[in-house]
Amino acid sequence: MEKGSVAICFVQQAVQGVLARKLDAAPLLRGAGIAPDLLGLPHARVSAASYSALWRAVAQALDDEFFGLDARRMKVGSFAMLCQNVIHCKTLEQALRRALNFFDLILDDLGGRLEVEAKVAVLGLHSRIEGTAPRIFAHETLLIMLHGLACWLVGRRIPVLSAGFAYAEPAYSEEYRSMYSSQLRFDEAYTSLRFDAAYLALPLIQDESSLQEFLRLAPANLVLKYKNSQSIASRIRRRLRALPAAYWPEFDALAGELHLAGSTLRRRLEQEGQSYQAIKDQLRRDLAIDYLLRSPKSVAGIALELGFAEPSAFYRAFRKWTGARPAEYRRHKRREE
Repeated sequence: MEKGSVAICFVQQAVQGVLARKLDAAPLLRGAGIAPDLLGLPHARVSAASYSALWRAVAQALDDEFFGLDARRMKVGSFAMLCQNVIHCKTLEQALRRALNFFDLILDDLGGRLEVEAKVAVLGLHSRIEGTAPRIFAHETLLIMLHGLACWLVGRRIPVLSAGFAYAEPAYSEEYRSMYSSQLRFDEAYTSLRFDAAYLALPLIQDESSLQEFLRLAPANLVLKYKNSQSIASRIRRRLRALPAAYWPEFDALAGELHLAGSTLRRRLEQEGQSYQAIKDQLRRDLAIDYLLRSPKSVAGIALELGFAEPSAFYRAFRKWTGARPAEYRRHKRREE
């Protein structure tokens, strides 16, 4: 599975249920490889693997796979039972409707439904508690579960045409563009993901054996969604990871390597909601975080390895990505060791 990173705002929200019960979140964070001090850096990021480990740790601590976000606990093992419930469905539509029925039984405060409007499938979430502000993280978490599971069941990432949210735009809404879609709306009547209804007719390609591997990797594979290994963006990431960053090809040269015209490559990336520059920036960011937290390389050495001509350029880029200087970010981790 491809590496990725998760914004610290989701880490902060993930431990709120622990703190609300007067429990100490620090051991859970450290056990997941996350320095508690990072919660004070508003633009920090952690690896998807660390966030996944934290999700599992919080679930065990609360016996709740839904972070304590609902009046009723989603007890540990519920998600595995859901997967067992849908794995034998014939089509994605049948699986999604069964999954929504499952969550309707498990959760009290938040419900969902699937509708089709003019060849567009609408996966909607609705609060069952009148007169209260939506729990934003509850909406985000349920969308992650449903969309991530749907993508895995059919063996491809399902592009989201647009996403709407039943709350005001959060400060970190830029994260939604990679999580959901570039087309975002806020202060809607309900939260929704819209995608081509043709996907609903796709057959499920998973079975009992692949389910075991899926559950072993969960929830990291839900956080990152399903990445189609044959997509153009995935092929580009693999190509870049195989090269030192200083030798990453220019766009036209890359198009030639892929036997595509530049205009065709650009169009294919746009269809996947990506651009070559965004792929390079995300990969540099995630590699930088990984190097700073897990390797003994100097900051200057990391800058050089990531293809920055000057360390100062790396400092500026890293501060833009995370809100912290590279050395400061590394100190937050080492303080915990």
